[in-house]
Order: sequence, then structure tokens, then C-alpha cells
Amino acid sequence: MTLIDPLTLEAASEDQLSLVSVPLDLPPVDQSLAAEHGEVFTRSWVVELILDLCGYTPDKDLGSMTIVEPSCGSGAFLGPMVERLVASAQIHHRDLNSCESAIRASDLLDRNVELSRTRIQELLERLSSISISRSQELADAWVAQADFLLTPPHAGSADFVVGNPPYIRSEAIPSARNKAYRLACPTMGGRADIYIGFYEKGLRALKPHGILGFICADRWMRNAYGSKLRKMISSRWSVESIVHMTGVDAFEDEVDAYPSITTIRRGPQEDGPLVVDACHDFGPSTTQEVVELNQDKNVGTKNEPTYSSARLSTWFDGAGGWPTASPERLVLIADLETRFPNLEDERTGTKVGIGVATGADKIFIVDGDPPGVEAERLLPLAMVRNIQDGSVNWGGKKLVNPWSQEGLVSTEDWPGMTAYLEPHKIALSDRHTAKSGKWHKTIDRVIEGLVDRPKLYLPDFKESIFPVLDEGGTYPHHNLYWVISDSWDLRVLGGLLLSDISNMFIEAYSARMSGGYLRFHAQYLRRICLPNISDVSSEAASSLAEAFESRDRKAATQAALPLYGLKVLPA
Repeated sequence: MTLIDPLTLEAASEDQLSLVSVPLDLPPVDQSLAAEHGEVFTRSWVVELILDLCGYTPDKDLGSMTIVEPSCGSGAFLGPMVERLVASAQIHHRDLNSCESAIRASDLLDRNVELSRTRIQELLERLSSISISRSQELADAWVAQADFLLTPPHAGSADFVVGNPPYIRSEAIPSARNKAYRLACPTMGGRADIYIGFYEKGLRALKPHGILGFICADRWMRNAYGSKLRKMISSRWSVESIVHMTGVDAFEDEVDAYPSITTIRRGPQEDGPLVVDACHDFGPSTTQEVVELNQDKNVGTKNEPTYSSARLSTWFDGAGGWPTASPERLVLIADLETRFPNLEDERTGTKVGIGVATGADKIFIVDGDPPGVEAERLLPLAMVRNIQDGSVNWGGKKLVNPWSQEGLVSTEDWPGMTAYLEPHKIALSDRHTAKSGKWHKTIDRVIEGLVDRPKLYLPDFKESIFPVLDEGGTYPHHNLYWVISDSWDLRVLGGLLLSDISNMFIEAYSARMSGGYLRFHAQYLRRICLPNISDVSSEAASSLAEAFESRDRKAATQAALPLYGLKVLPA
């Protein structure tokens, strides 16, 4: 194993990162607290589906390959793996005694190791002719007590990595072990669940063209804590298939999770993945259909009673969140993203931003004109409640603005502003943003000139996208996002944003909050694709502007669809 200083992790090679280790003088794991180690046992038909999707099938000479199971539990995956290995050995006339390196499984808990070894011995004794003593030797060779994140396989040593990695939030892991995991697994950023590390170490263990198949919670595909893993995958791996199984009875116990089966191959993304949305009744009777669809690179969309599926032409790369939608909508989104520019586009001078956060709204936001504060230091402030009816109705709130075009203003140059803020200096200095000594600054810098510029406002929380035109004269509060453009007529752009097409992008990239609300963060708004401005005829522009001004979402959608080459939006 190789010790790499955490400061050099970003510059380390893939192979170096796969070998990152840490000193193992950690407190022992409490073996009695199995539930705290994220044990969720997978139903046998789900295991069989994962193995089939990965291609771990007896028609291959499995004895000449290596499959890794990083958290084997009591053997839910190991049982079918051994059965397939024995069948393969018989087909290919391979002696099982030569298969000591065919399986590499591990678990953190001693009792799980013993349960798995016992299960293997029983299977070998039932399915093969090897001796009892040899079956025990193979079981001992195939299953080890180990912490997979700290003692991973060597880079490029595995043909397959499969399993159901444990679900444990980082704050639930003892501090010393959590620090060790984060040193060993650079993708475990923020509040990452431990399964992020299992993906990372499993992927790095793959040989070229090797494949990983996990069933796991799908939140990492969208959330910020999965960004480093998504970026890593897009660099050297390809997404082969995703089977979303929310609501499917996939585990032995009832689990409050959003599971998906994901298969990822080591190698560049050449074909798009198969994406499947499984319904509640999805089960063993339909898994073979999905396996056959996965093998067919030319399959289109399918809508069956227990699932819907589609083959995408490409996949979504980089650290950004992966969209979640019906397979048909994912196909459309992938197609639109290859054919059309994004909302934020330097060619049209279209930009997206967020309003000002102060860190002390009760101090910086005032009603009217506080006595003595210079007029130049006051900005009319638009709040979410000021745009509820689809137009800007300024409510009289103003921002005490400590910024100029040159940067943070000097308190000595603006005595009126300073006299107003001075009684609050202790409270303002306690904010994190003021730790540098600039006690009068707001969290966000005010953008010079934005107050006078025409712009579209979009509230952060809303059931559906809700653009509102500000002709100029207000500055947005931090719960409002803004869009400006050098080229677009903002009423035409507002009509495009009002349409169901733009809303489709937000629904795909943003998780719905309680009450059915969507988040309209800048990162999601930037994923909206627009038609090329040169392709928008005067007639189409007029229809979009009229739909925007009348707040007619249906009319906006009908005017927008032909600009994308569409007749209808898939459900």
C-alpha cells in the first residue's frame, strides 16, 4: 500500500489514488452494532439481475476472471456468484481448485465473514465434487474480514465489482475512521454517504473494460456530495445502465431509500446507457426482458406494464447533477443538450445570477430612507412577495448598499451609512463573512448597474417556473434569481422560460421539496436549452412575447415546441 499526503491527492494519478492507504491504528469496530454499519440485504432476484447486467454469466470462463464483492454481508451476492462460477467451471472444464483468485469478498463484521464462508462451503459441497477441506480453504480464500475503503483491491485487478454498499452518513461514522475514509477516498466530499467511497474504490479496482454493478440509493446522482464522483466517472468510465427502482420491493427489509441499479464500465463513453424506470410490480418475471434490452444497443423506447425504458444516445458528463425523468424525457433532454445552446451563453450575452444575501437582513434591509443615510447608498430591493402576480410591485424595501463599482466602500467616505450601521457593529462583526475585519460588508457583492438593467426574475421556490420582467429600477433579494441578455428580447425569452420545455429541465435536474416545490438554483437554470436566437422568426417571437405577457403557459409551450423541432413533450 502507498501513503499519499492529503495535500497531494488532487495531483495523484488514478493508480496512485486506488492505492491510497492510511495508518490502520483505528479503534476497533463495535461488532455488536451491525445496524449502524448500514446492512441492507438484497433480494435474490435483484442480485441475479445485477450479475446478468454486468455479464457475470456461466457462458464465460469465470474461473479466469476476478469478481469483487466489497461488503458481502451474509452472502446475498456470494451465493449466486458461486453458483455461476461452479456452472462456468463445468462448461469450460476448469478445475475449481484453480479458482482461488476468482472471487474476492470482504466485510467489516466478523460474524458476516463467518456466515458468508459457511454459505460458500455448503454450496461447494452441494454443487461440486471437491472435498470438504478444500471447500473450506476456498471459502477462506474468497472471503476476508477487512475494511474495503482502507484496504481496497489493487488498481486494475478486477473484471467485475458487484454489491449493495452500506448506507451510512458521514456524521454517523466515528471521527477517526471518518477522517481515514476521507483521506483514502477523495470523492467523499461534504456530507457524503459512505457508499460514495465504495463506488470510488470499486471503480478504481476495475481492469480496462471491467464493469461495476451496484444497487444503491440514487441521491448521489443529483446532490452536491456526489459531484466529485460524477466528475471522476466522466473522466475514465462509462455509464452502461441505470434501473431506477423506487417503490420496488428490492430488499429483504423495508427500507426508506431511493434505490437504483447502476452499471459502470471502465472505458470511454461510446454508447448511451439503457435507462429503466421500474414500477411497483417490477420483479423476477420481467428482469430477463431488461437484460435483453441492455444487450441491444439499437433498442428504442418501451412502455411495459411493469417498466418503461429507453436507450440514450449519450450520457451527461462532468460534475453536474445527472437528470432524473422518465426514460423518454431523458432521451429528449440528452438530444436537446447536443443540439441547442444553454440559457447562459456568451454569444447572446445571456447570464444567470442570484440576488444579494446580506447575512443580516434586519440591519441591511430597511423601509424607505433611514435618516442620514446617503441616497447613493440605498437600492430599491425586490422581494419574492413583490412578484407574486407576475409583475414587479415594489414594496418600498431598500438595501443599505456598502458596495460601489470599485468594491467595498470606506466607512470614512460615507458617514451617514456608517452612522446607521455603527450601532450594529458587534452583531455584524460576528458574521462569518466579516471575519476579515470588513464588518460592514454583505455576503454577496452588489453588481454595479444591475438595478437599472431590464431583467427577468425567477423565485427560488415554486411549483413551476415563473419568470417575471423587471423593466429596471430594483435589485433582487437573495431568494430571487435574475437573467439578463444583450441579444434576447426579454419578453420573448420570458415566453421560452415560461414554457413546459424549460420547466422540464428544472424538473429533471432539481429535486422536489416538501409541498411539491422545485428549487430554481442558478445551476439548474443554466441547464435550460434555448433555440438558436437566429431561428426565432418574428411571428414566433410575437407569440412568445404575448404568451409571456398574458402568463399563458400553454400558449408559451405551443409557440416554443416548433423551435425545438418538437410537436409534443413526452410524459
